Amino acid sequence: MPTPTAKNFLRYRLLLILAIVVFALDQITKTWIFMNLELDSYFPPEAITVIDGFFYIVHVGNEGAAWGMLSGYGGLLAGFAFAALFVIYKMRHALELQRIPMQWAFGLLIGGILGNLVDRLVHGHVIDFLDFHFPFMIPWILPTGRYPSFNVADCGIVIGVFLYLILSFKNPAKA
Repeated sequence: MPTPTAKNFLRYRLLLILAIVVFALDQITKTWIFMNLELDSYFPPEAITVIDGFFYIVHVGNEGAAWGMLSGYGGLLAGFAFAALFVIYKMRHALELQRIPMQWAFGLLIGGILGNLVDRLVHGHVIDFLDFHFPFMIPWILPTGRYPSFNVADCGIVIGVFLYLILSFKNPAKA
């Protein structure tokens, strides 16, 4: 008979595996960026051109949250990350984290939160490196045609939140 700890691991194994995978991919990619590109390598030749005029690999230190909001409040943002992880843990039953679809959403979300939290604690900022330029965008949405740089953790957070929102509108019995 499994111990209570083993039972919990088995119940939430997909969530834990996804969180570890997102966290590991995030930290591996950020370590490569940190080791190979100078900070603020925003433009070629310092940046790596993947698709000229559209996609670049850069090294940016984001001291804020999305789009640099709350820049300079890294301690507050780290505290918010710890609080979010604590609330997710305490509300795991109300959030129905035993359900597989919710484990997908929260595994991605938790892995992303941890990835950016580690950056804040180690570097004092989040390492962003995926840089897209959209010259065909509507000017009042992205006036420069440039989307803010982001990373693997950000992808996990955004996809996890959108998946959670979609799942929250579905009938729990069918999800």
